[in-house]
Amino acid sequence: MAASLLALLDDIASVLDDVALLTKIAAKKTSGVVGDDLAVNAEQFSGIRAERELPIVWAVAKGSAVNKSILVPLALTISAWAPWAILPLLLVGGLYLCYEGVEKLAHWGQRRPEGQISHGEGGEADRLSLERARIQGAIRTDFVLSAEIIVIALGTVEQADRLTQALVLVIVAVLMTIGVYGLVALIVKLDELGFYLSQRPAPHWHARLLHLLGWVLLNTAPWLMKGLAVVGTLAMFLVGGGILVHSLPVHDWLETLGSHSMGLAPLGIEILLGLLAGMLVFGIWQTVTDRLARLRPHQP
Repeated sequence: MAASLLALLDDIASVLDDVALLTKIAAKKTSGVVGDDLAVNAEQFSGIRAERELPIVWAVAKGSAVNKSILVPLALTISAWAPWAILPLLLVGGLYLCYEGVEKLAHWGQRRPEGQISHGEGGEADRLSLERARIQGAIRTDFVLSAEIIVIALGTVEQADRLTQALVLVIVAVLMTIGVYGLVALIVKLDELGFYLSQRPAPHWHARLLHLLGWVLLNTAPWLMKGLAVVGTLAMFLVGGGILVHSLPVHDWLETLGSHSMGLAPLGIEILLGLLAGMLVFGIWQTVTDRLARLRPHQP
């Protein structure tokens, strides 16, 4: 009995060691997409009223958790029964990200952020409607980015047994959700943190350093959010274009080119390809919706 128990504990320890090692490798391989995920999601919260920032971040984080609770078992099932379907699904997700990026460019400056809508112009109902739209859009974008993270992590553990695969994907999903949305919450609250530090009394040198740090945060936070708006849109083209590039026969050529240009040329090509693909999908979608609108009977 004791020998059986020790053997069981040894097996459990071996599985946990494998899980820890593979989780570390998967986290490294997905770090690039996670960085893009962070930029895209932080940009989604620009312009929101201060008192609504954390509730909206929490709502999107819950949506992200639901996304991953769907994606992890779905990825394991597809990997076991229809591995050929992973690439087409990733391509669809990449095209959607490219479309989202072009849509942002098309509507840049045409809409005001939710936080700038006054009660006199739209009232509480309009504000809540716009918040829901922002949350739903962020969750849809998160679904695509999470799918790529899960697929990359799955590729890292494809030779492992099913239990190890499932444990690694669950751990990666949990860590990425907590990490991304924890950092997003910190980023959107940087201005309030800066205000708090800048208002503290500074009788000593270390307190004066905190006071200076608060002043810097308070004055750079708006510029940081504007920068994230640009970086987040570029990240959509980069991730979407990257998915397309890795699915096309030019991938090996780009790797060779990147070795001679410190990786800058492939990044530029991925962004450009993502932009062009997004423009194509956006144009097709606009044409289809316009045609459908014309076919609808006009109300008297």
